Amino acid sequence: MLAGIREFELISTPRDIELFERLLGNGKNFGIEINYKIQANPNGIAEAFLISKDFIKNSSTALILGDNIFHGTGLGNQLNSITQVDGAQIFGYRVQDPENYGVVELDSSNKILSIQEKPTNFKSNMAVPGLYFYDEQVSEIVKSIKPSARGELEITTVNQEYLNLNKLKLLLLERGTVWLDTGTIETLYSASTYVKVVEERQGRMICCIEEIALNKGWISSSDLLKQISNSGNSVYNKYLKLIV
Repeated sequence: MLAGIREFELISTPRDIELFERLLGNGKNFGIEINYKIQANPNGIAEAFLISKDFIKNSSTALILGDNIFHGTGLGNQLNSITQVDGAQIFGYRVQDPENYGVVELDSSNKILSIQEKPTNFKSNMAVPGLYFYDEQVSEIVKSIKPSARGELEITTVNQEYLNLNKLKLLLLERGTVWLDTGTIETLYSASTYVKVVEERQGRMICCIEEIALNKGWISSSDLLKQISNSGNSVYNKYLKLIV
């Protein structure tokens, strides 16, 4: 939303999809549009572009993984600057444990030399977070790739195809940006602690989507007040009253 994106397709499991629908609805309350699709089996991240082929059509698209959290001053502006995607735009973030991620090798001018998925012998500590921008070719490219040894359509393979076409670009996330992969109980706890500390110190919520929609002018104060009056007296609603 901070990047100006208003059309979303949320992909989840058959078990969980209804929970997201109940929580977010069709997106009207946030001035956006949300569609829902099911990934029946864990066939890899890149399968999203086959599942959502009709939604993407001939448009450029962005993909974000549901267990990745990004936060930082200026991050919205940095993403909002990516208005024209010719090829693929990925991001770089320095980590201490690159063997757990997709990793890019860069030359002295930050041009991508190679990309590897969870390498044993990594060539750099520059990980690729779960946020990607692609042009309209992405669904066709995914059609052409084969599953990896673990039986999944890997997003790193898609990025490798764009690298082969000399159309893979990298943008380093600014130093103050926080990227948290919450794929384990331990990392989810770390993310919860981070969010709690920042929100308590600043008195502002991280990623309050109603607040983003209000600041963007996608919903009005009266729209938000109606939502608040129908949603009980939670801590979240108290915050919404403050921003209105």
